[in-house]
Amino acid sequence: MSRVVIVGGGPAAATTAGTLRDDGFDGDITLIGAEPLPPYERPPLSKEYLSGEEAEPRWIRPPDWYAENSVDSRFGVRADRLLATERVVELEGGERVPFDQAVIATGVRNRHLPIPGADLPGVLDLRSVPDADAIRAAASRASKAVVVGMGFIGAEVAATLRLQGLDVTVVEFFATPLERVLGPRLGRAIEALHRDHGVEMVFRDAAESFVGDGRFEALVTKEGRRIEGDLSVVGVGVEPITEVAGDDLPVDNGIPVDATLSTTVEGVWAIGDVARHDHPVFGPIRVEHFDNAMKMGETVARNLLGAGTVHDDPHWFWSDQYDEQIQMSGFAVTWDETVIRGSIEGRSFAAFLLRDGQLLSTFSMNHRFDVRRSMPLIAACAHPNPALLADPDFDLRELHPSTG
Repeated sequence: MSRVVIVGGGPAAATTAGTLRDDGFDGDITLIGAEPLPPYERPPLSKEYLSGEEAEPRWIRPPDWYAENSVDSRFGVRADRLLATERVVELEGGERVPFDQAVIATGVRNRHLPIPGADLPGVLDLRSVPDADAIRAAASRASKAVVVGMGFIGAEVAATLRLQGLDVTVVEFFATPLERVLGPRLGRAIEALHRDHGVEMVFRDAAESFVGDGRFEALVTKEGRRIEGDLSVVGVGVEPITEVAGDDLPVDNGIPVDATLSTTVEGVWAIGDVARHDHPVFGPIRVEHFDNAMKMGETVARNLLGAGTVHDDPHWFWSDQYDEQIQMSGFAVTWDETVIRGSIEGRSFAAFLLRDGQLLSTFSMNHRFDVRRSMPLIAACAHPNPALLADPDFDLRELHPSTG
């Protein structure tokens, strides 16, 4: 192997290139990213960067690192498709970049609402540094924001704008924030947090149209509400960017890969948000978290070098909202039992999500140790005693599989 082409310009792509060089690979590396900026961390965009607390993006590697380490970085260049038989990546404009091994790390794009007024100035979304810059600029001139969608991004943006002194109204289709991820009981804990900070929330409703004379002035909902504001931020989910797969790779809610992150085509891999990974614990899943993108980049780089490692990370995610620290590990689409340790009302708790007795996921608010300590149990497909999970005095490390 002498030529590696990485398609994508985010954390997974940058970590792949960095790990290859760190582990001694001295062949050609080409990194093709549609964004003009070098790869950066996205989590601060809805928090520290959006608030102005941080003036610069957090780079994955210093901007000069790529040239200094002989990585041919094509920032601001879009890859059209990967041609597996010909072993080339075709770029926008027709240039073909040959490869021996290729890594697809194209990530996701925001879903857009196909409704009237969605293109009005002042109707914004958040995915990139320029998006955050636009929201920050609009917020500096605003007194009220309307947020559409109360997933993690919507919740974080609402918290950041509220802390900047804006009145914030959120419109959410489900009955609570993050209902699909956490269920209604835990979702209500997020709702109470935001209500206590003065956020107005409208549930079981959705956007019908954005209206205004030349720019956004109000959101009209399907239930007939008119919610006025100076800007609107839309966060209604994402979709994987799979066009580069062309006709040579299957697509199914992302690009399917096996446990080692290999696609169905030898020498072609997919990682990060675009990868639908056959996880040894959870089965086929697609995970959209920063930590997973970084770890997949490390795994695939070492597998390019012949390691043959199964990517079995049990996943970890965090979210800062106001002064509350939220963490989550594992992956649960459905569960039949929720065990609480601590106090939901006191906002110091861990919630363990189980199905048929198996621990699949842990969510916590201001209960920092239990999420991390539950991760070996999730990875081991453990069936812990619910009474021990609920006991705040019991150390979960006592349940960890023996390494002896």
